[in-house]
Amino acid sequence: MSTSARFDRGHTDDLISFLTASPSPYHAVANAAERLEKAGFRQLRETDAWDGSAGGRFVLRGGAIIAWFVPEGADPHTPFRIVGAHTDSPNLRVKPLPDTGSYGWRQIAVEIYGGTLLNTWLDRDLGLAGRITLRDGSHRLINIDRALLRVPQLAVHLDRSVNTEGLKLDRQRHMQPIWGLGDPQEGDLIRFVAQETGVDATDITGWDLMPHAIEPPSYLGRDRELLAGPRMDNLLSVHAGTAALAAVATSAAAEPLPYIPVLAAFDHEENGSQSDTGADGPLLGTVLERSVLARGGTYEDRARAFAGTVCLSSDTGHAVHPNYSDRHDPTHHPRANGGPILKVNVNMRYATDGSGRAVFAAACEKAGVPWQSFVSNNSMPCGTTIGPITAARHGIQTVDIGVAILSMHSARELCGADDPYLLANALVAFLEG
Repeated sequence: MSTSARFDRGHTDDLISFLTASPSPYHAVANAAERLEKAGFRQLRETDAWDGSAGGRFVLRGGAIIAWFVPEGADPHTPFRIVGAHTDSPNLRVKPLPDTGSYGWRQIAVEIYGGTLLNTWLDRDLGLAGRITLRDGSHRLINIDRALLRVPQLAVHLDRSVNTEGLKLDRQRHMQPIWGLGDPQEGDLIRFVAQETGVDATDITGWDLMPHAIEPPSYLGRDRELLAGPRMDNLLSVHAGTAALAAVATSAAAEPLPYIPVLAAFDHEENGSQSDTGADGPLLGTVLERSVLARGGTYEDRARAFAGTVCLSSDTGHAVHPNYSDRHDPTHHPRANGGPILKVNVNMRYATDGSGRAVFAAACEKAGVPWQSFVSNNSMPCGTTIGPITAARHGIQTVDIGVAILSMHSARELCGADDPYLLANALVAFLEG
């Protein structure tokens, strides 16, 4: 392996810690920011004036983080190398009027976020996490990481056809978790959250809360060659991108960088990316343009920088499923621990083209990392990512990649235990150029 390959199984151990500490997008960006600060990055506020000096910077907005490192001597027209990812995962989200229930059960009203596999949330012990907004406009992160909620499945005695005709779940009637006994009382959940957080309930004027499975990630298999855990789609990529950016910035003094390395981790990918913190919003373009202008650049410099920029949109993809191999393309079978995947769809559900393939192949070759190709079965619709959005919105070359997993959009997903650090090594080589 080249000097670019710096991560090993210890990276996967650290991913376990990151997943556990990041039950919501807001926790994920806070944890990424903390890791970058340890690598010398500092936070910029969007309302402040920016300077163009060398060093690492990051901007936080809600569940999104944009971080970049300006090398010494970088010109205003220096291109960017971007690792794109998203911080959100399909799950359940607490409604504005959360207190509900019937027949002596107290429940929490939730809305379905994204394309989650509903059945995977049944009969799991769930905590509650997210953020609250106080009367003064400030935010507090909360993480009640203990068995608090549960979505109980109907007993087989009351649904004799469940094992022959399949489980049928109504998103409104069947997915409301219980959290106690008694009659629902208005304001009960927020009073409980306030007590857990140490604030006055009357000071809480807004909330973005979501249940999460409290079972921690774990190695799996005879030889512990697999990793099972929540939110790998797509915190696996956020973690790898954060680690890669920190590593590149740390080594920049010894090895000058021809590009400005960037991490762009967005929220709301799972429901279309159309928000002020999503990939279809202006956040990334605004940050990159301000970076150019802060270094004394002009519109011409911005155009030159964007023309030479490449983004790797890193998101999880589908490993071939041994029980459903017919759902996959017959000639493309990505396997766990086979290295990161290049995702291709000629109808632009993924942004990869032949030129982008060459960029990714060069990074993997430099890092000594194996890689695989993924395409969907022609008879099935293909998912999409922030890749085509990023390419179309900003006019920059974008390549879709990721790690092959099973059980995508489940409350608990599965990947090869080697693939996270193989991805991180490839990202380092890409950011180094």
